[in-house]
Amino acid sequence: MADKKKTRGLGRGLSALMADVNEDRINQSGESPRRADMLVPIERIHPNPDQPRRDFTQDQLDDLANSIREKGVIQPLIVREQAGGTFEIVAGERRWRASQMAQLHEVPVIVREYDDSEVLEIAIIENIQRADLNPVEEAMGYRQLMEKFGHTQERLSEALGKSRSHIANLMRLLQLPDDVQEMLKKGDLSAGHARALITSDKASDLARKIIKGGLSVRQTEALVKKSHEPTTRKTSKSRPSGKDADTVALEGDLSANLGMKVSVEHKSGGESGQVTIRYESLDQLDEICRILSAS
Repeated sequence: MADKKKTRGLGRGLSALMADVNEDRINQSGESPRRADMLVPIERIHPNPDQPRRDFTQDQLDDLANSIREKGVIQPLIVREQAGGTFEIVAGERRWRASQMAQLHEVPVIVREYDDSEVLEIAIIENIQRADLNPVEEAMGYRQLMEKFGHTQERLSEALGKSRSHIANLMRLLQLPDDVQEMLKKGDLSAGHARALITSDKASDLARKIIKGGLSVRQTEALVKKSHEPTTRKTSKSRPSGKDADTVALEGDLSANLGMKVSVEHKSGGESGQVTIRYESLDQLDEICRILSAS
């Protein structure tokens, strides 16, 4: 028992916290389920009030309840013991809800000693590992792990078995307006559509056009690109405040050569400044990296 405590916890490695969640996924694929510590009356178990996931699809709960009626709860809930002989769910709230629907009186549990921070973290990890999360929910899970617990994208990539580009691309979706994120949550937009909208300052209007017209991702990318054109032409005709004609001309030449919008900020009479290149896709970012790294 003491050895188990030594290998558990965030401070002792993210993979240690993931062990129970990952075993959940393995056991669902058909291997022998992990043995429960005990059976607990279902009324003595309550959900975690800080559980990040609030929405549980009724159809999926119905399917799980039917499975539990037929086969029982195959994978135990992970809980922590609290005062008065009650238990708080760390992982497995869906199974607990479905077990109530199936009218079970007891459910199998595995008891763990997690602190409040670890409970929140493992709840987020469990949600991320679920296949039915929408892209916004998954991205918010990554952001919580990074902001609350200081994990880097590289560390999450290694621990969760996700590529860094997958994590980075999803987190970029959180830059979209709230209404567009809601369309993505509902499935009205795909992640591919949403990624194309990230660079647009008219994302909400364009998203509605995409849904109404049933546009493909390729058509969406073309629409976003076209939406930038009037702004680009206007910028080239009317000189931005504080920029001389030479600077504006240089911006135009660089933009034409790169095929991307380039902004040059240079203070008159000074020697320093900055060049900003705006890319609209990861392919364009790769092209910038290729150009900058070329010998």
